[in-house]
Amino acid sequence: MPFSRLFNVVGAHAEGEVGDVVTGGFLDIPAKTMHEKMLAFWTKHDQIRQLLLNEPRGREAKCANLIVVPWDPTADAGFLIMESEEYAPMSGSNAICVTTVLLETEMVPMREPSTTVRLDTAAGLVVATAECKDGKCVAVELENVPSFVLALDLEVDVPGFGPVLVDIAYGGMMFALVDASSVGQRLDDFGRNGAALVELGERIKQAVRTTFTPVHPENPAISGVTNLVFTEPLTAAGDEMTGRNATVVPPGRLDRSPCGTGTSARLAVLHAKGLLDVGKVLRYRSFSGSEFIARVSHATSVGHYLAVVPLVKGRGFITSFQQVGARLDGSVPLWLPCQ
Repeated sequence: MPFSRLFNVVGAHAEGEVGDVVTGGFLDIPAKTMHEKMLAFWTKHDQIRQLLLNEPRGREAKCANLIVVPWDPTADAGFLIMESEEYAPMSGSNAICVTTVLLETEMVPMREPSTTVRLDTAAGLVVATAECKDGKCVAVELENVPSFVLALDLEVDVPGFGPVLVDIAYGGMMFALVDASSVGQRLDDFGRNGAALVELGERIKQAVRTTFTPVHPENPAISGVTNLVFTEPLTAAGDEMTGRNATVVPPGRLDRSPCGTGTSARLAVLHAKGLLDVGKVLRYRSFSGSEFIARVSHATSVGHYLAVVPLVKGRGFITSFQQVGARLDGSVPLWLPCQ
Protein backbone atom coordinates (compact mmCIF):
# COMPACT_ATOMS: atom_id res chain seq x y z
CA MET A 1 0.00 0.00 0.00
CA PRO A 2 1.45 3.41 -0.93
CA PHE A 3 1.90 5.86 1.94
CA SER A 4 2.29 9.61 1.59
CA ARG A 5 3.84 9.81 5.08
CA LEU A 6 5.98 7.17 6.79
CA PHE A 7 7.51 7.49 10.26
CA ASN A 8 10.13 5.33 11.94
CA VAL A 9 9.14 4.92 15.58
CA VAL A 10 11.00 3.17 18.38
CA GLY A 11 8.59 1.99 21.07
CA ALA A 12 9.81 2.78 24.59
CA HIS A 13 8.72 3.30 28.15
CA ALA A 14 10.30 4.69 31.31
CA GLU A 15 9.17 3.08 34.56
CA GLY A 16 5.89 2.12 32.90
CA GLU A 17 5.05 5.41 31.15
CA VAL A 18 5.04 5.00 27.36
CA GLY A 19 7.19 7.51 25.49
CA ASP A 20 7.77 6.35 21.91
CA VAL A 21 10.57 8.05 19.98
CA VAL A 22 10.17 9.17 16.35
CA THR A 23 13.60 8.75 14.76
CA GLY A 24 12.71 9.29 11.10
CA GLY A 25 10.10 10.72 8.77
CA PHE A 26 10.21 14.40 9.68
CA LEU A 27 12.73 17.06 8.74
CA ASP A 28 13.65 19.81 11.17
CA ILE A 29 11.48 22.90 11.63
CA PRO A 30 13.42 26.20 11.78
CA ALA A 31 12.99 28.45 14.79
CA LYS A 32 15.05 30.73 17.04
CA THR A 33 14.65 28.64 20.21
CA MET A 34 13.49 25.13 21.11
CA HIS A 35 10.35 26.56 22.67
CA GLU A 36 9.57 28.44 19.45
CA LYS A 37 10.29 25.22 17.55
CA MET A 38 7.74 23.41 19.71
CA LEU A 39 5.11 26.12 19.13
CA ALA A 40 5.78 26.15 15.37
CA PHE A 41 5.38 22.38 15.18
CA TRP A 42 2.18 22.58 17.26
CA THR A 43 0.78 25.22 14.90
CA LYS A 44 1.85 23.77 11.55
CA HIS A 45 2.28 20.02 12.01
CA ASP A 46 -0.07 18.95 14.79
CA GLN A 47 -1.58 16.32 12.48
CA ILE A 48 1.52 14.22 13.20
CA ARG A 49 0.75 14.20 16.93
CA GLN A 50 -2.88 13.36 16.15
CA LEU A 51 -1.78 10.57 13.83
CA LEU A 52 0.63 8.94 16.28
CA LEU A 53 -1.27 9.35 19.55
CA ASN A 54 -4.92 8.91 18.63
CA GLU A 55 -6.70 5.69 17.72
CA PRO A 56 -6.12 3.46 15.85
CA ARG A 57 -2.32 3.93 16.12
CA GLY A 58 -2.21 5.37 19.62
CA ARG A 59 -4.12 5.63 22.87
CA GLU A 60 -4.59 8.01 25.80
CA ALA A 61 -1.83 6.49 27.94
CA LYS A 62 0.92 7.23 25.46
CA CYS A 63 3.36 9.98 24.56
CA ALA A 64 5.65 10.39 21.55
CA ASN A 65 8.90 12.27 21.16
CA LEU A 66 10.17 13.77 17.93
CA ILE A 67 13.96 13.96 17.50
CA VAL A 68 14.93 17.32 15.98
CA VAL A 69 18.05 19.39 15.44
CA PRO A 70 18.95 21.12 18.73
CA TRP A 71 18.95 24.88 19.03
CA ASP A 72 21.62 24.84 21.75
CA PRO A 73 24.96 24.23 19.98
CA THR A 74 26.25 22.25 22.99
CA ALA A 75 23.41 19.71 22.81
CA ASP A 76 23.67 16.26 21.24
CA ALA A 77 20.01 16.23 20.16
CA GLY A 78 16.77 18.10 20.58
CA PHE A 79 13.34 16.59 21.05
CA LEU A 80 9.72 17.73 21.13
CA ILE A 81 7.31 16.03 23.54
CA MET A 82 3.87 15.20 22.17
CA GLU A 83 1.16 14.25 24.66
CA SER A 84 -2.54 13.46 24.31
CA GLU A 85 -3.71 17.06 24.63
CA GLU A 86 -0.60 19.22 24.55
CA TYR A 87 3.10 19.61 23.93
CA ALA A 88 5.11 19.53 27.13
CA PRO A 89 8.17 21.77 27.55
CA MET A 90 9.88 18.94 29.47
CA SER A 91 9.08 15.44 30.71
CA GLY A 92 11.37 13.26 32.79
CA SER A 93 10.01 9.90 31.66
CA ASN A 94 10.14 11.00 28.02
CA ALA A 95 13.70 12.30 28.40
CA ILE A 96 14.71 8.90 29.81
CA CYS A 97 13.04 7.18 26.84
CA VAL A 98 14.81 9.48 24.38
CA THR A 99 18.20 8.96 26.00
CA THR A 100 17.75 5.18 26.01
CA VAL A 101 16.72 5.12 22.34
CA LEU A 102 19.48 7.48 21.18
CA LEU A 103 22.13 5.31 22.82
CA GLU A 104 20.80 1.83 22.20
CA THR A 105 20.22 2.57 18.49
CA GLU A 106 23.67 4.26 18.27
CA MET A 107 22.22 7.57 17.07
CA VAL A 108 24.50 8.89 19.80
CA PRO A 109 27.60 6.74 20.45
CA MET A 110 27.42 4.73 23.66
CA ARG A 111 30.44 4.57 25.93
CA GLU A 112 30.61 2.18 28.85
CA PRO A 113 30.29 2.41 31.79
CA SER A 114 28.77 5.89 31.47
CA THR A 115 27.61 8.18 28.65
CA THR A 116 26.50 11.78 28.94
CA VAL A 117 23.83 13.00 26.52
CA ARG A 118 22.91 16.66 26.38
CA LEU A 119 19.27 17.14 25.40
CA ASP A 120 17.75 20.39 24.16
CA THR A 121 14.12 20.79 25.26
CA ALA A 122 11.55 23.56 25.12
CA ALA A 123 12.22 24.09 28.85
CA GLY A 124 15.99 24.31 28.42
CA LEU A 125 19.04 22.06 28.41
CA VAL A 126 18.74 18.73 30.25
CA VAL A 127 21.86 16.66 30.88
CA ALA A 128 21.33 12.90 30.95
CA THR A 129 23.94 10.54 32.37
CA ALA A 130 23.34 6.93 31.35
CA GLU A 131 24.76 3.91 33.09
CA CYS A 132 25.70 1.59 30.23
CA LYS A 133 26.59 -2.10 30.18
CA ASP A 134 26.73 -4.64 27.32
CA GLY A 135 25.12 -2.19 24.89
CA LYS A 136 22.21 -1.40 27.18
CA CYS A 137 21.20 1.63 29.25
CA VAL A 138 20.86 0.25 32.74
CA ALA A 139 19.59 3.55 34.13
CA VAL A 140 19.47 7.23 33.22
CA GLU A 141 19.93 10.14 35.62
CA LEU A 142 18.64 13.52 34.47
CA GLU A 143 19.94 16.87 35.61
CA ASN A 144 16.70 18.67 35.02
CA VAL A 145 16.04 22.36 34.47
CA PRO A 146 15.93 24.52 37.64
CA SER A 147 12.70 23.93 39.55
CA PHE A 148 10.99 26.34 41.92
CA VAL A 149 7.91 27.10 43.99
CA LEU A 150 5.43 29.74 42.89
CA ALA A 151 2.94 29.40 45.77
CA LEU A 152 2.68 27.45 49.01
CA ASP A 153 -0.59 26.56 50.76
CA LEU A 154 -2.71 28.36 48.19
CA GLU A 155 -6.39 27.92 49.02
CA VAL A 156 -8.69 27.15 46.12
CA ASP A 157 -12.42 26.52 46.28
CA VAL A 158 -13.43 23.32 44.50
CA PRO A 159 -17.13 23.45 43.54
CA GLY A 160 -19.04 20.68 45.27
CA PHE A 161 -16.10 19.83 47.50
CA GLY A 162 -14.91 22.94 49.33
CA PRO A 163 -11.58 24.63 50.06
CA VAL A 164 -8.35 22.76 49.23
CA LEU A 165 -4.76 23.80 49.97
CA VAL A 166 -2.34 23.37 47.06
CA ASP A 167 1.31 24.10 46.40
CA ILE A 168 2.22 25.38 42.94
CA ALA A 169 5.66 24.50 41.59
CA TYR A 170 7.55 24.27 38.32
CA GLY A 171 9.64 21.23 37.44
CA GLY A 172 9.78 21.58 33.65
CA MET A 173 5.98 21.87 33.62
CA MET A 174 3.64 23.62 36.06
CA PHE A 175 2.17 21.46 38.81
CA ALA A 176 -0.36 21.71 41.60
CA LEU A 177 0.56 19.47 44.54
CA VAL A 178 -2.01 18.31 47.11
CA ASP A 179 -1.63 16.25 50.27
CA ALA A 180 -3.91 13.29 49.55
CA SER A 181 -5.02 12.96 53.19
CA SER A 182 -6.19 16.60 53.21
CA VAL A 183 -8.86 15.70 50.67
CA GLY A 184 -9.77 12.34 52.24
CA GLN A 185 -7.74 10.18 49.86
CA ARG A 186 -5.09 7.47 50.31
CA LEU A 187 -2.40 6.29 47.92
CA ASP A 188 -2.21 2.65 48.96
CA ASP A 189 -5.07 1.06 47.01
CA PHE A 190 -5.27 2.37 43.48
CA GLY A 191 -7.35 -0.57 42.35
CA ARG A 192 -10.17 0.83 44.43
CA ASN A 193 -9.67 4.60 44.35
CA GLY A 194 -7.63 5.33 41.22
CA ALA A 195 -10.66 6.59 39.31
CA ALA A 196 -11.70 8.74 42.28
CA LEU A 197 -8.23 10.30 42.41
CA VAL A 198 -8.39 11.19 38.73
CA GLU A 199 -11.90 12.66 39.01
CA LEU A 200 -11.01 14.74 42.06
CA GLY A 201 -7.65 15.75 40.61
CA GLU A 202 -9.30 17.12 37.47
CA ARG A 203 -11.74 19.13 39.59
CA ILE A 204 -8.93 20.59 41.70
CA LYS A 205 -6.93 21.46 38.58
CA GLN A 206 -9.90 23.36 37.18
CA ALA A 207 -10.30 25.24 40.47
CA VAL A 208 -6.61 26.16 40.41
CA ARG A 209 -6.93 27.46 36.84
CA THR A 210 -9.75 29.79 37.85
CA THR A 211 -7.83 31.04 40.90
CA PHE A 212 -4.15 31.33 39.99
CA THR A 213 -2.10 31.35 36.79
CA PRO A 214 1.59 30.60 37.42
CA VAL A 215 3.96 32.14 34.87
CA HIS A 216 7.59 31.23 34.30
CA PRO A 217 9.63 34.41 34.91
CA GLU A 218 12.04 33.77 32.04
CA ASN A 219 9.51 32.46 29.50
CA PRO A 220 5.97 33.83 29.99
CA ALA A 221 4.71 31.40 27.34
CA ILE A 222 5.14 28.65 29.94
CA SER A 223 2.14 29.21 32.18
CA GLY A 224 -0.88 27.55 33.72
CA VAL A 225 -1.31 24.25 35.56
CA THR A 226 -2.10 21.12 33.54
CA ASN A 227 -0.89 18.43 35.96
CA LEU A 228 -1.67 17.63 39.59
CA VAL A 229 0.29 15.49 42.05
CA PHE A 230 -1.34 13.84 45.05
CA THR A 231 1.34 13.33 47.71
CA GLU A 232 1.84 11.66 51.05
CA PRO A 233 4.29 12.60 53.82
CA LEU A 234 7.77 11.15 53.38
CA THR A 235 9.05 8.36 55.60
CA ALA A 236 12.66 7.77 56.62
CA ALA A 237 14.37 4.60 55.41
CA GLY A 238 17.96 4.58 56.63
CA ASP A 239 19.78 7.48 55.04
CA GLU A 240 17.02 7.92 52.47
CA MET A 241 13.49 9.22 52.33
CA THR A 242 10.68 7.40 50.58
CA GLY A 243 7.36 8.65 49.30
CA ARG A 244 4.45 7.85 47.02
CA ASN A 245 2.54 9.96 44.56
CA ALA A 246 -0.29 9.81 42.08
CA THR A 247 0.06 12.26 39.21
CA VAL A 248 -3.07 13.20 37.28
CA VAL A 249 -2.25 14.14 33.68
CA PRO A 250 -4.36 15.01 30.61
CA PRO A 251 -6.75 13.86 29.31
CA GLY A 252 -7.68 12.46 32.75
CA ARG A 253 -5.47 9.54 33.77
CA LEU A 254 -2.67 8.62 36.16
CA ASP A 255 0.96 8.79 35.06
CA ARG A 256 2.30 5.25 35.26
CA SER A 257 5.78 6.48 36.20
CA PRO A 258 6.52 8.64 39.25
CA CYS A 259 6.60 11.59 36.76
CA GLY A 260 10.02 13.21 36.38
CA THR A 261 8.89 16.82 36.17
CA GLY A 262 6.41 16.19 38.99
CA THR A 263 9.23 14.70 41.05
CA SER A 264 11.30 17.81 40.35
CA ALA A 265 8.42 20.04 41.45
CA ARG A 266 8.07 17.97 44.64
CA LEU A 267 11.79 18.36 45.36
CA ALA A 268 11.41 22.14 45.02
CA VAL A 269 8.45 22.17 47.45
CA LEU A 270 10.15 19.89 49.98
CA HIS A 271 13.32 21.98 49.89
CA ALA A 272 11.34 25.22 50.26
CA LYS A 273 9.58 23.78 53.33
CA GLY A 274 12.87 22.63 54.87
CA LEU A 275 11.90 18.95 54.60
CA LEU A 276 14.64 17.76 52.22
CA ASP A 277 18.26 18.90 52.34
CA VAL A 278 20.60 19.17 49.38
CA GLY A 279 21.93 15.72 48.49
CA LYS A 280 19.34 13.78 50.52
CA VAL A 281 18.00 10.86 48.47
CA LEU A 282 14.28 10.52 47.81
CA ARG A 283 12.93 7.21 46.52
CA TYR A 284 9.70 8.31 44.87
CA ARG A 285 7.15 5.70 43.82
CA SER A 286 4.16 5.87 41.49
CA PHE A 287 0.81 4.14 41.89
CA SER A 288 2.16 1.24 39.80
CA GLY A 289 5.11 0.73 42.17
CA SER A 290 7.72 2.00 39.71
CA GLU A 291 10.39 4.23 41.20
CA PHE A 292 12.55 7.26 40.52
CA ILE A 293 15.56 8.03 42.69
CA ALA A 294 15.81 11.79 43.14
CA ARG A 295 17.78 14.41 45.00
CA VAL A 296 18.53 18.11 44.98
CA SER A 297 21.91 18.75 43.37
CA HIS A 298 22.21 22.36 44.49
CA ALA A 299 20.29 25.55 45.03
CA THR A 300 20.06 28.31 42.44
CA SER A 301 17.58 30.99 41.35
CA VAL A 302 15.21 31.63 38.44
CA GLY A 303 14.18 35.25 38.14
CA HIS A 304 13.17 36.31 41.65
CA TYR A 305 12.40 32.73 42.74
CA LEU A 306 14.70 30.54 44.82
CA ALA A 307 15.17 27.30 42.90
CA VAL A 308 16.84 23.91 42.99
CA VAL A 309 18.53 21.79 40.34
CA PRO A 310 16.94 18.32 40.52
CA LEU A 311 18.57 15.00 39.73
CA VAL A 312 16.07 12.29 38.77
CA LYS A 313 17.09 8.71 37.96
CA GLY A 314 15.05 5.91 36.38
CA ARG A 315 15.06 3.15 33.81
CA GLY A 316 14.04 3.19 30.15
CA PHE A 317 13.22 0.21 27.94
CA ILE A 318 12.87 -0.28 24.19
CA THR A 319 9.77 -2.34 23.42
CA SER A 320 9.42 -2.32 19.61
CA PHE A 321 10.50 -0.96 16.25
CA GLN A 322 7.68 0.32 14.06
CA GLN A 323 6.99 1.95 10.73
CA VAL A 324 3.85 4.04 10.99
CA GLY A 325 2.29 5.00 7.67
CA ALA A 326 -0.54 7.25 6.58
CA ARG A 327 -2.26 7.74 3.25
CA LEU A 328 -3.33 11.36 3.03
CA ASP A 329 -5.80 11.11 0.14
CA GLY A 330 -8.86 11.55 2.33
CA SER A 331 -10.32 8.12 1.52
CA VAL A 332 -10.32 6.99 5.17
CA PRO A 333 -10.14 8.81 8.52
CA LEU A 334 -6.54 9.05 9.72
CA TRP A 335 -7.39 8.98 13.42
CA LEU A 336 -10.13 8.93 15.97
CA PRO A 337 -9.74 11.49 18.79
CA CYS A 338 -8.59 10.13 22.15
CA GLN A 339 -11.38 12.05 23.84
